[in-house]
Amino acid sequence: MEIVVALCMAVGVVVAADRLMLWLESRGHVNWRRTGPRRLNAEPETELELLLKDS
Repeated sequence: MEIVVALCMAVGVVVAADRLMLWLESRGHVNWRRTGPRRLNAEPETELELLLKDS
């Protein structure tokens, strides 16, 4: 019976952590499950990248 309680507690912690990460994602703090990875080629280039890039 103790194993069942421990397993339920572990599942509860994982679900709570997932909900917390989804809440943080909705606020724009992290990328978790609903947004994909950022496309780096769509990001603007920095001045250093422009200086080092071959013409």
